[in-house]
Amino acid sequence: MQHLFRVAASFAAFVLAGHALAQADAGHQGTVSVGVTAGSLGVGPEIGYRLDQHVGVRANGGFLGVDHSFSSGGLDYDGHAKLSSVGAIVDLYPFGGGFRISAGARYNGTDGNVRATPNGPTRIGSLVFTPEQIGTITGRADLREFAPQLTLGYGGKLRKGLVFTAEAGALFQGAVRIRDFTSNGTLATDPTIAGTTYRNELAKQRQKLQDSANDYQVYPILQVGLKYRF
Repeated sequence: MQHLFRVAASFAAFVLAGHALAQADAGHQGTVSVGVTAGSLGVGPEIGYRLDQHVGVRANGGFLGVDHSFSSGGLDYDGHAKLSSVGAIVDLYPFGGGFRISAGARYNGTDGNVRATPNGPTRIGSLVFTPEQIGTITGRADLREFAPQLTLGYGGKLRKGLVFTAEAGALFQGAVRIRDFTSNGTLATDPTIAGTTYRNELAKQRQKLQDSANDYQVYPILQVGLKYRF
């Protein structure tokens, strides 16, 4: 009988010790986090809430200006993009640690513009025109407003303190739409047949640029961050 009492007492002590450790660990858990994230979506703030070991939610923003030169349809363009987006994300931590699978959606206010100024005879569409006839070609690029995103990454354990985060994945933004594709050369508003021909060829040039943009409907996400969990 005394042996049974000793076993029962030992078991009770073990349970009480486990409960005390769980309470102590809970005291070190942080559910709310605030920080900053930076990468291919831009730089911006992030706030998060960890419901438990396996589920969390976040909201973040990304903002940045980017200049980029590229060629399309035989023309060399200077492009400028203004990255601007806000996202709401659900994080799943399948193993209860820092590894996470994340899905969400972003309001995508990113837009941009392109500019090309030929300095010699240049093919526009299927015909060649002089720099004076072409002038400077400008266009505007924009995206659909809402886009889903999917990433894998590391969000840190459920503990208070400073946490480094990282994630990689994709934003399914659809094709960039090329709009307001115009030029200011001598044929831009010429009412003659020559002017009409040029504007028709310029429309073909815009379509070449649009066809190139259609190949990039998925935008890569690569972000790192630093946050503090309270």
